[in-house]
Amino acid sequence: MSGAKTFIRAIEVWVPSTRRNTLEFSGGLYGTASRFGDLSSAWVFEHGQGLPGQAWAQGRPIILKTFEGSYFQRTELAHAEGITCGIAVPIYAGDFLTSVLVMFCGDDQDHAGAIELWQNDPAESNDLKLVDGYYGTTAETFEFMSRRTTFRRGSGLPGLAWEAGAPVFFEDLGHSARFLRADTALKVGINRGYAIPCPVQSAQNYVMTFLSALGTPIARRFELWLPNATREHLVFEGGFCEAIGVLGPAAHPAPVARGQGTIGRAFLTGVPAICRQVAAEPDAAGASAAEVGLTSFAAIPVIGEGRLSAVVAWYF
Repeated sequence: MSGAKTFIRAIEVWVPSTRRNTLEFSGGLYGTASRFGDLSSAWVFEHGQGLPGQAWAQGRPIILKTFEGSYFQRTELAHAEGITCGIAVPIYAGDFLTSVLVMFCGDDQDHAGAIELWQNDPAESNDLKLVDGYYGTTAETFEFMSRRTTFRRGSGLPGLAWEAGAPVFFEDLGHSARFLRADTALKVGINRGYAIPCPVQSAQNYVMTFLSALGTPIARRFELWLPNATREHLVFEGGFCEAIGVLGPAAHPAPVARGQGTIGRAFLTGVPAICRQVAAEPDAAGASAAEVGLTSFAAIPVIGEGRLSAVVAWYF
């Protein structure tokens, strides 16, 4: 990660071992929290152990807002780097766990925004309800409103991602008629919104939403890549860069083949892939990102009903 502030402080990927009885470190981006990253890479988690192991055991995304007194096992290391919140998302290809994606945030006055987990249980209702959320230190009003809001399929940012089965991005939440909490977002300074469906093994539906303020975006750049008709390549659908604005298809005219670069590796394996040197990506795929000072990114597969529906790239 670059030195610029983002709401997400660190990202790491954990994959099942060969015997599938533990989770092993696969890669990570830690920004200034380099010591936390160096020590974390040596850890191994059993089923139900630590934050990655809990997401594996529960089979659903988890937001852990407080480390003290919890199952989190790296509290002292995390706090030394200003990391106080963790989000873990298990990624499945059908019934097969490919990996667990973990994101970390910090708790200080300079980090405004929110990460929310929405859930629908079709046996109980037709609505998405808030399971939990991390709201930094400056979004209390927004949290109050969110805990009293539900969404139908196709309604609001979470409902649109649920309906599409694919990521949805809002550039300006406060002025979007489709964002149902726009007035509250304007009041607390939240302006960007990103929602990703998180398929699980049960009949329940989960959506993660990432909401950020101008000074601390979730990431510095988002890209959305979709499979072509033959599912042999990924085609750039669009994105947004904090430095240059909306990214149209012309930003990446060439398709990405399976296994080609970091994005192609996520496409091939169904496992999030980490790039620490954007400028080294093949076919100049990272050239425009490097030009605006971005140094690294995570390519995250979105898999539904056993098939990859998209790869999203978050740049830092």
